[in-house]
Amino acid sequence: MTDAVRGPGWQWDPSLFAGCAPFYVRGRVAYPPELADLLVDVLDLDGRGRLLDVGCGPGSLTLLLASHFEEAVGVDADEQMLAEAERQALAAGITNVAWVHGKGEDISPDLGHYRVASMAASFHWMDRGRVAGLLRQRLLDDGVVAYVRATMHRGVDGNAPLRHPRPPRHRIDALVADFLGEGRRAGLGYRQLDPEDEHARKDARSFGAAGFTGPTRLEVPGWVVDRDTEEVVASVFSMSYAAPHLFGDRVGQFEDELRTMLKQASPTGQFSEQMREIAVDLWHR
Repeated sequence: MTDAVRGPGWQWDPSLFAGCAPFYVRGRVAYPPELADLLVDVLDLDGRGRLLDVGCGPGSLTLLLASHFEEAVGVDADEQMLAEAERQALAAGITNVAWVHGKGEDISPDLGHYRVASMAASFHWMDRGRVAGLLRQRLLDDGVVAYVRATMHRGVDGNAPLRHPRPPRHRIDALVADFLGEGRRAGLGYRQLDPEDEHARKDARSFGAAGFTGPTRLEVPGWVVDRDTEEVVASVFSMSYAAPHLFGDRVGQFEDELRTMLKQASPTGQFSEQMREIAVDLWHR
């Protein structure tokens, strides 16, 4: 694998999730209400204070937690994601959320101070050290970062019988590679993500260097979900490495082959997946 594929000099660019927003809400499994219940209990959330959700995407976590604060602010660098977040908030009748277009590295003092800052599946795209430092400045003295570690686009591997067949995730990954190459696409470049343990070590070093203490680890057990073909297709197009624009004029061919593969795996168009547990690391200011 070449250095270009490994992408040591990779930099964020606006095309990272271009075209993914319409697929994100349908393709990613919703956070379970138990996640909100756990945070409400442990952090004693009582409707007071403010929430800052960094890298909020289409507001999946922001909207789950918003009712437990006076105000929530979702920040994301992708305008399409924020537009989808606004639609989701309107549909849910949630009116206490403001959406701010910007990168985590550009969090401004103008945003004020917060009781809780949350992040989910976004920190690894950022300059961790800079963002951790900025978050500490934006938190109240007793504030906390709730860092949600979850895999919501796909389930875990396994052989235990489920209600419906599992989506053929490894074959789907191979199909993406057939169209886009072996290197993991990331916007205009390539980026191979760290193994999970190294990913966690980098996170911990960044929060520790910024002056946070912790983490306190919380966990929501895994659960089984049923999904249909449209949801599985959307889950693929929700990923940065399979963003629709990356396929160019072959996107229709890719989708046709993906749907054929799914039809072969489950003629009824119904699938089941065992979702992994959700871990939440609480970093205290």
